[in-house]
Amino acid sequence: MSHLPAETVDGYRVAVNANIEFLEEVVSAKDNGAEGIGLYRTEFLYIRNKGIPYEEELFEDYREVAEIMAPAPVTIRTLDIGGDKILPAQTLSVEANPALGLRAIRFCLQKPDIFKSQLRAILRASVYGNIKVMFPMISGIQEFIEARKILENVMKSLDKDKVDYDKDIKVGAMIEIPSAVIVSDILAEHADFFSIGTNDLIQYSLAIDRANEHVAYMYQPHHPALIRMIMQVVKSAKKAGIKVALCGEMAGDPLCTSLLLGIGIDELSLTSGNIPLIKKVLRSLSKKEAEKELKKILKFETSDKIRDFIHKRTKDHLPNVDEAKYGNTDYQNGAPAGQ
Repeated sequence: MSHLPAETVDGYRVAVNANIEFLEEVVSAKDNGAEGIGLYRTEFLYIRNKGIPYEEELFEDYREVAEIMAPAPVTIRTLDIGGDKILPAQTLSVEANPALGLRAIRFCLQKPDIFKSQLRAILRASVYGNIKVMFPMISGIQEFIEARKILENVMKSLDKDKVDYDKDIKVGAMIEIPSAVIVSDILAEHADFFSIGTNDLIQYSLAIDRANEHVAYMYQPHHPALIRMIMQVVKSAKKAGIKVALCGEMAGDPLCTSLLLGIGIDELSLTSGNIPLIKKVLRSLSKKEAEKELKKILKFETSDKIRDFIHKRTKDHLPNVDEAKYGNTDYQNGAPAGQ
């Protein structure tokens, strides 16, 4: 089942990709039927180093991932450091609220040398496979334009050095902040694709610290507001003619599969071990029926009612959904790990 296409009974195809943190996970991703790497969390290569990795070290890592997966796509997320992920070699001031502080693209724009080194490595590796680059924690168009301008400057530098790279490399924006959802129609005119990071989007939208045990129960992937935000992003992407992926824990949750199918997500990216289950669910669903169910879901006013409705429907296609094991997703007993 894992190596069959994730195609619904009425012929709608959804790309099912893997999230990875290290090069060593690529083989597992392929073994589990990943059609590509939808999210390569590159910060862990930095965190496990004693210092900032050299461009050559980054290049060799990205090149090998691209070669192993070729011709399947590999989406490399640029350094998402800050918050609960700190560079050992980087001295940062203590922040009262690091989740809202200097992290991800904000950090990279303030540390252009580190950012440019990674971008050079990504671009150099792009000739060895099908690499795409994605900027995390974009809050608005200005950040995306600034990041893309730096990428273009790195391209010019490689041209000057006569170094080959994919001159048509796709550049995407992660949608994980409510402000990015609101201006997604504008972002869609500048980005080549979107990837919705629901872990942070839920946290920032519902004002929930997902690591706080006192409020973790309020971390709700079926919240009516979240569903409407995902729909808004998909609508903006479709209008602009770009694809939209989803790479948060929702992607690996079978209780969300029909919902995301109905909304019109093009790609799902999830933990490798969850891929066979999600493919099985997708292959049992109908896109038209999922769209009809979405209309019913939008009439419910609470997360509980939505979850109960989806749970009942999912059991029709996956009778043992309550016993299904899918990663570390446990929305009842605490928020999932960061993405």
